[in-house]
Amino acid sequence: MSRAEPAGVAGGRAPSPLWALSLFRSEITTVFRRWRTLALLGVLAAVPVLVGIAVKVHTGDGGAAGHGGGGPAFISQVTNNGLFLVFTSLAATLPFFLPMAIGVVAGDAIAGEAGSGTLRYLLVAPAGRTRLLLAKFTSVVAFCCAATLVVALSALAVGALLFPVGEVTLISGTTVPFTEGLLRMLLVAAVVAASLTGLAALGLFVSTLTGSGIAAMATTVGLLITVQILDQFPQLSAVQPYLFPHYWLSFADLLRDPVYWDQLLRNLGLQALYVAVFGSAAWARFTTKDVTA
Repeated sequence: MSRAEPAGVAGGRAPSPLWALSLFRSEITTVFRRWRTLALLGVLAAVPVLVGIAVKVHTGDGGAAGHGGGGPAFISQVTNNGLFLVFTSLAATLPFFLPMAIGVVAGDAIAGEAGSGTLRYLLVAPAGRTRLLLAKFTSVVAFCCAATLVVALSALAVGALLFPVGEVTLISGTTVPFTEGLLRMLLVAAVVAASLTGLAALGLFVSTLTGSGIAAMATTVGLLITVQILDQFPQLSAVQPYLFPHYWLSFADLLRDPVYWDQLLRNLGLQALYVAVFGSAAWARFTTKDVTA
């Protein structure tokens, strides 16, 4: 995809704040105009539809949602309030679908440009490698937010169509107004999006190591699957609290009254650590990399 050179870069002039803003806007626009990105968002939007229909059919046959399951406690409440389909869908997509989509976008961020031959062109502009890398990371984080919001809004629409909505009974037994339930939904979506930033930084680092977008995407998704598997072995309990997906489902604690903040804060702190470590590693690699394509 061709890129228009932002105004103010000709003649070797130093980049202005306006040019930097144009760079960030260009990167975000490029990500969301790709067919691959739109396809990923389409798949994510379809998951709540499938989950909602499955729960509706199951309960229509006399079953009970969540019966015999080992998922979060709010799954059994979907039939009582359609808003809980949002939380159920996020819980269903968070272990694989959401992070896989993030891994694809993050892995392609730098390596995809190198593979298509546009990376050298981007570096000719005077913004510098640090600004370009930051713009790439910002675009991936924007995709994290968009992907999470797509799942949440799709689930909210499907839940309102298939199930009753109204006052929300939290998993601690407290009943709150529907408006407060919506607010908690937004907080849950924000926490889920933040939970994916550690993976975004890891994928960006992997993307700086190779000139093949496919290789970077495959490696990032492969690392995701490997870490998810490691997080299931009881023998690795000493290491698991340091694995980036370990506290992903802690967003369920936002559905308690009072809210349990312990694991939520651990999750956010762990993602910040991953962003700092792998963001620094990506910067160190990218700023010293010999770009030939």
